[in-house]
Amino acid sequence: MTGRAAPHLPSQGAELGTAAPFFPRLGDLARDTAHGGEIGVVIALPGADAATYHLRPPGGGEEWTAPADGTTLRPVPAQVTYVASARRDVSYDHRAQQGALPVLVYFEDGGNVESLLVLDPDQLELLYYQVGRIIEHRDKARGGAL
Repeated sequence: MTGRAAPHLPSQGAELGTAAPFFPRLGDLARDTAHGGEIGVVIALPGADAATYHLRPPGGGEEWTAPADGTTLRPVPAQVTYVASARRDVSYDHRAQQGALPVLVYFEDGGNVESLLVLDPDQLELLYYQVGRIIEHRDKARGGAL
């Protein structure tokens, strides 16, 4: 706990927002909207030793400060590394004319989340063709159809 007051509480006179405030911790990546959207590593927190956040570019470089209330800082989400089919059955909604393929989205931080790849009829036809081509390439690499 940082010991700092949360500015979203009505008793502190701040307006309620729809998103939870972002209070980065040491070592977190943060995007600073007041610094041209630059991403930095948090190297010092507001508190006894510093009156502001201190950030430095991830690869090193000149550090900068951000307000202690964190209003200019935004979280930097982990990047997606790949998406794989979740081994569950597909579905088709004839009213919406959409197919849904369950997938797992994997992130560079090791996490993953289940989601859906939603496809309209044209996208379904394209995916059908593309998967067929992948199977042809696989069969050719194996020396013929199996």
